[in-house]
Amino acid sequence: MTVLTWSDDRVEQLKKLWEAGLSASQIAAELGNVTRNAVIGKVHRLGLSGRAKSPSSAAPRPRKARPAQHMMRVTRPVARGNTALAQAFEVEVEAEPVTYDNVVPMSQRLSLLELNEATCHWPVGDPSSPDFFFCGGKALSGLPYCAQHSRVAYQPAADRRRAPAKPSTR
Repeated sequence: MTVLTWSDDRVEQLKKLWEAGLSASQIAAELGNVTRNAVIGKVHRLGLSGRAKSPSSAAPRPRKARPAQHMMRVTRPVARGNTALAQAFEVEVEAEPVTYDNVVPMSQRLSLLELNEATCHWPVGDPSSPDFFFCGGKALSGLPYCAQHSRVAYQPAADRRRAPAKPSTR
Protein backbone atom coordinates (compact mmCIF):
# COMPACT_ATOMS: atom_id res chain seq x y z
CA MET A 1 0.00 0.00 0.00
CA THR A 2 1.41 3.36 -1.00
CA VAL A 3 1.18 6.13 1.58
CA LEU A 4 0.59 9.40 -0.16
CA THR A 5 1.23 12.69 1.59
CA TRP A 6 -0.75 15.75 0.74
CA SER A 7 1.64 18.16 -0.97
CA ASP A 8 0.91 21.87 -0.98
CA ASP A 9 0.02 21.70 -4.69
CA ARG A 10 -2.44 18.86 -4.15
CA VAL A 11 -4.02 20.67 -1.17
CA GLU A 12 -4.48 23.83 -3.29
CA GLN A 13 -5.98 21.80 -6.10
CA LEU A 14 -8.29 20.09 -3.58
CA LYS A 15 -9.43 23.48 -2.23
CA LYS A 16 -10.18 24.81 -5.73
CA LEU A 17 -12.13 21.71 -6.74
CA TRP A 18 -14.04 21.71 -3.46
CA GLU A 19 -14.95 25.40 -3.87
CA ALA A 20 -16.06 24.65 -7.44
CA GLY A 21 -18.64 22.26 -6.02
CA LEU A 22 -17.25 18.93 -7.17
CA SER A 23 -18.13 15.86 -5.15
CA ALA A 24 -15.49 13.99 -3.13
CA SER A 25 -15.57 11.17 -5.69
CA GLN A 26 -15.01 13.60 -8.56
CA ILE A 27 -12.14 15.28 -6.71
CA ALA A 28 -10.54 11.89 -5.97
CA ALA A 29 -10.70 11.00 -9.66
CA GLU A 30 -9.27 14.40 -10.67
CA LEU A 31 -6.39 14.22 -8.20
CA GLY A 32 -5.69 10.57 -8.95
CA ASN A 33 -4.17 7.95 -6.64
CA VAL A 34 -6.41 9.02 -3.75
CA THR A 35 -9.74 7.67 -2.44
CA ARG A 36 -13.02 9.47 -1.88
CA ASN A 37 -12.66 8.89 1.88
CA ALA A 38 -9.17 10.44 1.85
CA VAL A 39 -10.63 13.54 0.17
CA ILE A 40 -13.45 13.74 2.73
CA GLY A 41 -11.00 13.36 5.62
CA LYS A 42 -8.66 16.05 4.26
CA VAL A 43 -11.57 18.45 3.65
CA HIS A 44 -12.72 17.89 7.20
CA ARG A 45 -9.24 18.45 8.66
CA LEU A 46 -8.81 21.61 6.59
CA GLY A 47 -12.18 22.87 7.80
CA LEU A 48 -13.53 23.46 4.30
CA SER A 49 -17.23 23.56 5.02
CA GLY A 50 -18.65 26.34 2.86
CA ARG A 51 -18.63 25.28 -0.74
CA ALA A 52 -20.41 26.30 -3.88
CA LYS A 53 -23.36 24.19 -4.89
CA SER A 54 -22.92 22.23 -8.07
CA PRO A 55 -25.16 23.50 -10.87
CA SER A 56 -27.28 20.35 -10.69
CA SER A 57 -28.05 20.69 -6.97
CA ALA A 58 -28.24 24.51 -6.78
CA ALA A 59 -31.83 24.78 -7.96
CA PRO A 60 -34.46 22.58 -6.44
CA ARG A 61 -36.15 20.25 -8.86
CA PRO A 62 -39.72 21.15 -9.70
CA ARG A 63 -42.17 18.65 -8.30
CA LYS A 64 -44.60 16.88 -10.52
CA ALA A 65 -48.15 17.97 -9.95
CA ARG A 66 -50.25 15.08 -8.74
CA PRO A 67 -53.99 14.94 -9.11
CA ALA A 68 -55.76 15.56 -5.83
CA GLN A 69 -56.83 12.30 -4.29
CA HIS A 70 -59.26 12.18 -1.47
CA MET A 71 -57.89 9.92 1.23
CA MET A 72 -60.46 8.06 3.21
CA ARG A 73 -59.31 7.18 6.69
CA VAL A 74 -60.56 3.94 8.10
CA THR A 75 -60.69 3.69 11.85
CA ARG A 76 -59.47 0.41 13.21
CA PRO A 77 -59.96 -0.94 16.68
CA VAL A 78 -56.99 -0.28 18.89
CA ALA A 79 -55.26 -3.52 19.80
CA ARG A 80 -51.85 -3.85 21.35
CA GLY A 81 -49.67 -6.88 21.40
CA ASN A 82 -50.43 -10.30 20.02
CA THR A 83 -54.18 -10.63 19.67
CA ALA A 84 -54.21 -14.09 18.07
CA LEU A 85 -55.44 -15.76 21.24
CA ALA A 86 -57.38 -12.79 22.61
CA GLN A 87 -60.88 -13.54 23.78
CA ALA A 88 -63.74 -11.09 23.85
CA PHE A 89 -65.32 -11.08 27.30
CA GLU A 90 -68.64 -9.61 28.22
CA VAL A 91 -68.34 -8.19 31.68
CA GLU A 92 -71.32 -8.01 33.95
CA VAL A 93 -71.24 -4.86 35.99
CA GLU A 94 -71.86 -5.53 39.65
CA ALA A 95 -72.88 -2.95 42.17
CA GLU A 96 -69.83 -1.57 43.94
CA PRO A 97 -69.77 -2.84 47.50
CA VAL A 98 -68.57 -0.56 50.23
CA THR A 99 -64.89 -1.38 50.44
CA TYR A 100 -62.72 -0.98 53.44
CA ASP A 101 -59.02 -1.58 52.88
CA ASN A 102 -58.09 -4.99 54.25
CA VAL A 103 -61.12 -5.28 56.52
CA VAL A 104 -62.01 -8.95 56.57
CA PRO A 105 -64.35 -10.39 59.21
CA MET A 106 -62.53 -12.46 61.82
CA SER A 107 -64.63 -15.55 61.03
CA GLN A 108 -63.65 -15.38 57.35
CA ARG A 109 -59.86 -15.11 57.85
CA LEU A 110 -57.88 -18.22 56.90
CA SER A 111 -54.33 -19.50 57.27
CA LEU A 112 -52.40 -21.02 54.37
CA LEU A 113 -53.32 -24.54 55.47
CA GLU A 114 -57.06 -23.71 55.55
CA LEU A 115 -57.25 -22.40 51.94
CA ASN A 116 -59.05 -24.39 49.24
CA GLU A 117 -60.35 -23.76 45.69
CA ALA A 118 -63.59 -22.18 46.93
CA THR A 119 -61.90 -19.58 49.17
CA CYS A 120 -60.25 -16.27 48.33
CA HIS A 121 -56.45 -16.50 48.32
CA TRP A 122 -55.85 -12.74 48.75
CA PRO A 123 -52.99 -12.22 51.27
CA VAL A 124 -53.48 -9.57 53.94
CA GLY A 125 -50.58 -8.17 55.94
CA ASP A 126 -46.94 -9.07 56.23
CA PRO A 127 -46.23 -12.79 55.72
CA SER A 128 -43.56 -12.72 58.44
CA SER A 129 -46.03 -11.28 60.97
CA PRO A 130 -48.14 -13.50 63.24
CA ASP A 131 -51.19 -11.41 62.22
CA PHE A 132 -50.87 -12.48 58.56
CA PHE A 133 -53.92 -14.15 56.99
CA PHE A 134 -55.79 -14.74 53.72
CA CYS A 135 -59.18 -13.19 52.91
CA GLY A 136 -61.03 -16.51 52.86
CA GLY A 137 -64.16 -15.08 51.18
CA LYS A 138 -66.14 -16.98 48.53
CA ALA A 139 -63.89 -17.16 45.43
CA LEU A 140 -65.36 -16.55 41.98
CA SER A 141 -65.51 -19.68 39.85
CA GLY A 142 -62.21 -20.30 38.08
CA LEU A 143 -60.44 -17.47 39.95
CA PRO A 144 -58.42 -17.52 43.15
CA TYR A 145 -60.04 -14.34 44.56
CA CYS A 146 -63.42 -13.09 45.75
CA ALA A 147 -65.30 -10.42 43.76
CA GLN A 148 -63.71 -7.49 45.63
CA HIS A 149 -60.13 -8.74 45.32
CA SER A 150 -60.65 -9.81 41.68
CA ARG A 151 -61.49 -6.19 40.83
CA VAL A 152 -58.21 -5.13 42.41
CA ALA A 153 -56.13 -7.93 40.85
CA TYR A 154 -57.60 -7.92 37.32
CA GLN A 155 -57.87 -4.32 36.19
CA PRO A 156 -58.08 -3.48 32.46
CA ALA A 157 -54.76 -2.15 31.11
CA ALA A 158 -56.29 1.23 30.20
CA ASP A 159 -57.49 1.76 33.79
CA ARG A 160 -54.08 0.83 35.22
CA ARG A 161 -52.40 3.45 33.04
CA ARG A 162 -54.92 6.18 33.81
CA ALA A 163 -55.33 5.94 37.56
CA PRO A 164 -52.30 6.12 39.84
CA ALA A 165 -52.12 3.29 42.37
CA LYS A 166 -53.46 4.00 45.82
CA PRO A 167 -50.93 3.49 48.60
CA SER A 168 -51.98 0.38 50.47
CA THR A 169 -52.16 0.42 54.23
CA ARG A 170 -51.39 -3.03 55.58
